[in-house]
Amino acid sequence: MEQTDFSKKVISFIKKIPKGKVATYGQIAKLAGKPQGSRGVAWILHSCSESHDLPWQRVLNSKGKISFPPSTSSYVKQKRLLVKEGIEFGEQDQIDLKKFQWRKKVEAKKTNTRSPKMFS
Repeated sequence: MEQTDFSKKVISFIKKIPKGKVATYGQIAKLAGKPQGSRGVAWILHSCSESHDLPWQRVLNSKGKISFPPSTSSYVKQKRLLVKEGIEFGEQDQIDLKKFQWRKKVEAKKTNTRSPKMFS
């Protein structure tokens, strides 16, 4: 797969999601510069998770739920991996995003800390 700037950013952000935290498809898309690109994030996860060793299990839908149908082995595996990382599931297997969602820290810009020269 030839990587676009968007896909490189998506891969980079997914790799940064720490253990015990989750992100949504839309959140990753927005961070990567395409707020409407959540389906693109899903496609990248589908096609690149193994080759880029992505923590795919940490990406959920906007409701804090696993996107796979509950009766599938992929759903069971994702839930098992998240529970192993300390993620808690509530009613209807929903994750509390207020508690478990990753909040990317914004890099602080360096500012000029020198005082302006005063002229008399």
